[in-house]
Amino acid sequence: MNSVSLPAWVLGAAAGVVLLLVLLVGLLVVGARRRARRQLVEAEASEAELRERLEALEKRLTEPEPGQISPRRRRREEKEYVITSLGEDGDQAEVEQVPQRTLTAPAFADAVFRETLVHSAALVHGVRRALSPEVRFKIRYEMHREVKRSRKDRKSEMREALREHRARQRAAMADDDRDVRMEDSA
Repeated sequence: MNSVSLPAWVLGAAAGVVLLLVLLVGLLVVGARRRARRQLVEAEASEAELRERLEALEKRLTEPEPGQISPRRRRREEKEYVITSLGEDGDQAEVEQVPQRTLTAPAFADAVFRETLVHSAALVHGVRRALSPEVRFKIRYEMHREVKRSRKDRKSEMREALREHRARQRAAMADDDRDVRMEDSA
């Protein structure tokens, strides 16, 4: 039986290295937790500040101060018309008050997100459909038909141009022959 024995100082050094690594990992974990807590506290403070600003904005948008009415809104309010019941015997028709609906910030964000999502989904569907094998085959087929049609048109135009050219040549030769006969007869 062969047994290998290590000196005690090697075992002590190995245990020291392992202990040092465990302490180092522990310190890293503690530091990471402290950083995470600090970031969490900073995020909560930032969130509280943003909430206050959002509430102030919502309040300003929903309840404008009398001195801060914009000229555009003032003109719009001046142009409102009141519809009354004319011609009735002094009976005033009760005007039905329609409550004005205001859109809160979360509802507005939700509406914008949904609209964007619907447009994105429609775009993705259209692109996917446009790249489908059936549509690509139809496009290839139509392009082939168009190429054949344009070749046929070019050939017919070439034939027509050749006919016109030959007709002009014959006319020119006939004029030359007539001129020659006139010279011979004179």
